[in-house]
Amino acid sequence: MSNLSSKQVKIVATLGPSSSSVEKILDLAKAGANVFRLNFSHGDYEEHAARIEAVRQAEKELGRPLGLFMDLQGPKFRLGTFGDKKVHLKAGDVFRFDLCDEPGTTERVYLPHPEIIHALSVGNRLLIDDGKMIMEVTEIGDGYVMTRAQVDGYLSDRKGVSLPDAEIKVSAMTDKDKRDLAFGLEQGIGSVALSFVQRPEDLQELREIAKKRIQVIAKIEKPNAVDHLASIIEETDAVMVARGDLGVELPPEKVPAIQKKIISYARNRGRPVIVATQMLETMIHTPTPTRAEASDVATAVYDGVDAVMLSAETAAGDYPVEAVSLMSRIIREVEADPLHRSLMDASRNKTENTKTDAISAAARQVASTIEAKAVICYSTSGKTALRAARERPEAPVIALTHDTQIARSLCLGWGISAIVCNDATDVREMVQIALKVVQDKGFVETGDSVVITAGVPFGSAGTTNILRIAEVE
Repeated sequence: MSNLSSKQVKIVATLGPSSSSVEKILDLAKAGANVFRLNFSHGDYEEHAARIEAVRQAEKELGRPLGLFMDLQGPKFRLGTFGDKKVHLKAGDVFRFDLCDEPGTTERVYLPHPEIIHALSVGNRLLIDDGKMIMEVTEIGDGYVMTRAQVDGYLSDRKGVSLPDAEIKVSAMTDKDKRDLAFGLEQGIGSVALSFVQRPEDLQELREIAKKRIQVIAKIEKPNAVDHLASIIEETDAVMVARGDLGVELPPEKVPAIQKKIISYARNRGRPVIVATQMLETMIHTPTPTRAEASDVATAVYDGVDAVMLSAETAAGDYPVEAVSLMSRIIREVEADPLHRSLMDASRNKTENTKTDAISAAARQVASTIEAKAVICYSTSGKTALRAARERPEAPVIALTHDTQIARSLCLGWGISAIVCNDATDVREMVQIALKVVQDKGFVETGDSVVITAGVPFGSAGTTNILRIAEVE
């Protein structure tokens, strides 16, 4: 039997200096990576182009689709510079942020973002350097803001600034992001993650700029995004729980509950959801994780997440393949636990009043009753396969599509193995193609039963209206 369906939860591996060669990408894929991430906060176009080509080469050698998405940097707010590189503040010290571009002192510093000053109110907080310094706004004037330090610490050159209590009226896409997006689309990338999403309009802007159909992944890392979660999920194709920045702008004790909320919302709407950041952080420099990190990965799997992500562990770490391999073992261990199946069944969402949902729910039930080895979905747009995966069936979901980009985007979906093949022209051919493809790929053996869903007329998106039981001969 093929090992393509050996785990249901997918692994996203970030590419970087530790994982740029075809050989390393092949090793990562064989260890369990299904989707690769290009972080456009780092690297130049030449490096990214080489990694894209390496993923495509690995895909050919493996003989199956590999997901690939570009992660846009988004707006970054930073301080200016200091005359002495850094200054020390004590709790209670008064400090000014202003629009004067002279070097900073112990009393003030340049804040080259007037939009931040306009967004703030008295009592709001400024978090500097990932929250290491906390400043509370005491006064706002023309081109400046006065603050009071809440803790002892340092302010230094070019450190990042976050506003957990205010919504900044700026586009989620900077000029750099627009250039990066154009480059990625030219390279044939069909999936894009948008950073620092605050509202659904941010996602609409990305689609308008792209001017073509792409898979959009909304990164939830701002408190405002949590406030607009339902409308953001309606507008996006997939969701990432980006716990790094989310954990900076929110108290740490709130992040676990928000993670579960995002997973629940995304699953309810059939959107793939990724949990990211610091999942196996220790493995950047050590060959084994902490037990807490292993438990963190397991908890996400028990929650029904579609994918878990590795960042620096695979991009710049000393043990990229080992990190993916261990993450795969954790996933498989959880999925073999009877409690996991009980949780998937208990958390299944109510079927929506659509033909696709009705067929998908029926396919899961029929597959369970007859102990089918697979639920096979002909899927032009990918939505039918995602709806089938939303049911969290016991049998693997095999998506058959003629579109390579759709197949790659489906690599993110829970339990989905995507295969590129020709469309059928009638029901008889539909069954023949489905059985041949899954048997050739090693998913099934002679005597196995499968459940097949498709739509008539064939090749039209959104027409799922057929459910067929077939036996492999």
